[in-house]
Amino acid sequence: MSIDKDRVLTAVVLIVTIAIVAFIDTLFLTWLFLGIVFMFAFYESMRLFKIEDNSLYFYALVLWLISYFYPNPDDLIFLVLIIFASAMAYQGKLDFKKSYVFIYPASSFLFTLALYKGFGIESLIWLVLVVALTDTGAYLVGKAIGKTKFCKTSPNKTIEGVVGGVLIGTILGSLYGTLFVSFALSLFISFIVAISSVFGDLFESFLKRNAKVKDSGNILPGHGGILDRVDGYMFGSVLMVVLLRGFA
Repeated sequence: MSIDKDRVLTAVVLIVTIAIVAFIDTLFLTWLFLGIVFMFAFYESMRLFKIEDNSLYFYALVLWLISYFYPNPDDLIFLVLIIFASAMAYQGKLDFKKSYVFIYPASSFLFTLALYKGFGIESLIWLVLVVALTDTGAYLVGKAIGKTKFCKTSPNKTIEGVVGGVLIGTILGSLYGTLFVSFALSLFISFIVAISSVFGDLFESFLKRNAKVKDSGNILPGHGGILDRVDGYMFGSVLMVVLLRGFA
């Protein structure tokens, strides 16, 4: 089996970068790192949704700047949606399309930052573990015993792979979660986040199929675009914040 050197090198660089950010563990560096990733993801989403209004990049940047100072960054998405609704009412024109990129991926990045602000770097590590283990587990189990197609949106996914990935992500991820919540709660949160990551991946696949593209971008050699790497986290981060606030 041939090894994709670009894919391996990119993966190593990403892992080292994330490890450095996690080790230093400061709000500014974490916010800056997430912000850079966010802006690239925002650009890719603009392409997938076929939105050509470049002024939205300015608003996205302003939104992210505000998120550094605002204690609950995820609340800001409601402010954005109210502004969009108000603008439509004022102009007398019903057009939700430009709000799509603020619902996805902007809201998910705001929730990811809120996860860090509210529960620390440990919660981000937990999220990464669950999502990465679920994705890797689904791939390995699917390759080994996968036979039944999961859905038409992502023809390469199998039910066996998805179930295997969710079990691996839940069980191994929950072991880490017990460092700061009870085992039962850790198991529950890991399970929900693992499932949500599968559908986060599926949603991005749906967007790509709708846009008729293979990858969301080409900034990551061997991997595609930013959204191709963070798709599972887009749903997982939201669910983890909601569940930790509700039960932890």
